[in-house]
Amino acid sequence: MKSLLGERLHFDWKIVTVIIVSTLSLLVDYYHRLTPDQGYQRTLLYLIVPLICIVVVFRDDPRHYGFTFGDWKSGLALTGLGVALMAVVVWFVGREGAMQAYYRPWLSGLPWNTFLDLLGWEFFFRGFILFAFVRKFGADGLWLQAVPFALAHIGKPEVEALSTIFGGFAFGWVAYRTRSFVYPFLLHWFVASFTILVAAGFHG
Repeated sequence: MKSLLGERLHFDWKIVTVIIVSTLSLLVDYYHRLTPDQGYQRTLLYLIVPLICIVVVFRDDPRHYGFTFGDWKSGLALTGLGVALMAVVVWFVGREGAMQAYYRPWLSGLPWNTFLDLLGWEFFFRGFILFAFVRKFGADGLWLQAVPFALAHIGKPEVEALSTIFGGFAFGWVAYRTRSFVYPFLLHWFVASFTILVAAGFHG
């Protein structure tokens, strides 16, 4: 295929597939309810669909996309450090008015509602997208995967949404460092669950 400038365009078909599949998954999740529960829908769209894509379409090993425990010693250490740091941040930010209004309704069903909501979500961004981008673009892939992650937070409280480009990079770095999506998932699961508790008025 030639561009308007006469230069032949060369596309990496796996990158194109990841971009199309991830974009359509986000849009379908926004516009449609495929399952009675949002957590099941996100598990389907963000975990099952990418795994099928990796195994059936790419004929690749899911472990190459972070579907492994990876460097579990570093992973547990980084998760513990992240929990300690984010607990302090969430303790103050979670009591902001918009955060309370948004997250209080999520109190019922903890912690499994956030588990299901985030398990596929984290593999989607910190596995499927991240490792595909890092293979192609190197370390810049850490920032690139944070962009759709941040945009997916539109509609959430502003104080949270504005931070997600940095939080997405940090979660991505943990996945990159450990070669696993498991540890950013554990960290994100804690942050989400603790945010709901704080927003609902939990004070220890």
